[in-house]
Amino acid sequence: MNISIRQLTAFIKVADNGSFTRASEQMYLTQSAVSGLIKELETGLGIVLFDRTTRQLSLSAVGRHLLPQARRILNEMQLFENEASSLTSLAQGHVRLAVSQFAASSLPAVIAQFAKEYPNIGVSLLDCSAENLLKHIQDIEVDLGVGTELGFIETDDDIRADLLYQLPFCVVMPDNHALAQRDEITWQDLLETPLITLQGPFLDQVTAELDDSISAHVQQARYKVNFMSTALEMTRQGFGITLCLPYMPEVIDWVSANGLLMRPLTQPVKMRQFFIYQRASRALSPATIAFKQFLQTYFATHYNDLHHSDSSSTK
Repeated sequence: MNISIRQLTAFIKVADNGSFTRASEQMYLTQSAVSGLIKELETGLGIVLFDRTTRQLSLSAVGRHLLPQARRILNEMQLFENEASSLTSLAQGHVRLAVSQFAASSLPAVIAQFAKEYPNIGVSLLDCSAENLLKHIQDIEVDLGVGTELGFIETDDDIRADLLYQLPFCVVMPDNHALAQRDEITWQDLLETPLITLQGPFLDQVTAELDDSISAHVQQARYKVNFMSTALEMTRQGFGITLCLPYMPEVIDWVSANGLLMRPLTQPVKMRQFFIYQRASRALSPATIAFKQFLQTYFATHYNDLHHSDSSSTK
């Protein structure tokens, strides 16, 4: 049995498109050539990958089972090529990065700074949900992942997580709000006013280990939205106050420029952690190592400065 990369590529393209015609266009081959590659693969494996009728083409049960493995093999080959091309020096190479929602907002600025120091190393960015972050790493679709703690997701032993930075949960309110006059804002203070929060896992992270009354108030917030930009604008319009993380300088600047205040919440001080994720069993390419080290240095410097600035502004 001699399986070729072209056969696996044809298998994936036909499966993704549900059509030999569209697959052949993407591979710059004739339809008969693509059909021949599939036939060779099926014959060599002794299986049927597609169920064919006069009107429809669909994956067989065996084909559905083998498709993720085929993708992984091609991703491995791409990774092999990337690593081989970047072994000689950092003058070349490519880094594939997956980021979850909050991290996605801050990473473009970091990548821009990295590009100035390493102009010949490319960085591709895949933004995704926290739930899919580890899958992209496990399937070798990316080299690194950046996102929040994933305690609510089952992980395997091959995932390594290095702490990148942590941020305190804060509250944002209009500068004429009653709470704005207080020197310290506690979680208990939130019971006095309507809340605007993000939906999904964000709520679970916020309410973990809080008193039942506070947790219930946050979980049953009057307004639940999908994007922080929506929550901040609703706060500006007086719908309530919102929970936030000071994860992006642009957000902090927008808050102050629009008549809002951001204050850390206390009693207790709750931190949200952000990690760099990778496969523990896989050696990183020199380009990826350089990018990971750049990330760690950047955020260590940036958020140390940010915390110093926050503490000075609240005194």
